[in-house]
Amino acid sequence: MNSSYIICIGTNLENHPGIKVGGQNINNLRYADDTVLIAENKEDLQKLLNIVEEESREKGLELNSKKTEMMVISRRQESPKCDMFINEVKLKQTEKFKYLGTIISNDGKTNREILARTAQAKINFQK
Repeated sequence: MNSSYIICIGTNLENHPGIKVGGQNINNLRYADDTVLIAENKEDLQKLLNIVEEESREKGLELNSKKTEMMVISRRQESPKCDMFINEVKLKQTEKFKYLGTIISNDGKTNREILARTAQAKINFQK
C-alpha cells in the first residue's frame, strides 16, 4: 500500500473522537500498512472504521474484513461483546493481538507480554 495513501487516510481521522493521552486526542496508530483505530465507545469506533473504509475505497483500496480484527479493552472479568462491521461483514473480536512485536490483551494487562518475552529470552539463552 502506498504510504501517501495511508497518510491521507489518517489525516482525515484527525478531528474525530478517540481517547485522551496527555491532553492529546489519539484515535489511530499507524506503522507501514498496519493501523490501529482507538475509540472510547462502539459508535465512535464504527465511525472511524467507516471513514477508513470510505477513504480507502476512494483511493482504489479495499479493507480486508478477513484480516481485520477488533478488540475491546476492559477491566471487567468478561470482555464485553462488540459488533463492528466493514461493508456489512462482521469483524472477528479477539482477546489479544500482536502490534509491532508487542502483545496487546483485552484486559489491558502486560502478563502475556512478560511471559512471551521471558520465554523468548529462555530460548535464546539455551542456544
